[in-house]
Amino acid sequence: QIHLEESGGGSVQSGGSLKLSCAAQIFSNYCFGWFRQAPGKEREGVASIDSDGSTSYVDSVKGRFTISQDNAKTTLYLQMTSLEPEDTAMYYCAAATPLAFLTLVQSRYNYWGQGTQVTVSS
Repeated sequence: QIHLEESGGGSVQSGGSLKLSCAAQIFSNYCFGWFRQAPGKEREGVASIDSDGSTSYVDSVKGRFTISQDNAKTTLYLQMTSLEPEDTAMYYCAAATPLAFLTLVQSRYNYWGQGTQVTVSS
């Protein structure tokens, strides 16, 4: 069983930054993803990274968010900059394993964290 635990959420003003972390220990054949769900909206994929370090982003966060892992591959990060009120949501870390390609298709992910709240005020 793989346990994922997010941290780093909080409240910031528009234009601010936050860095989310997710403790996760999977060392090969995986795709990690960050997803978010705003009140009254469906959950959407934000960014993903595979075991080769390749990344992908949803258009709305390109150039503002960066997904990464530490060298030991025990922690997943989502650096968020230039935050906007539209980024307000519960953010979830998820893992798809075994998997050997990038995806933001939620049904591919078989492990999920509990979520961390991000609130951006104008």
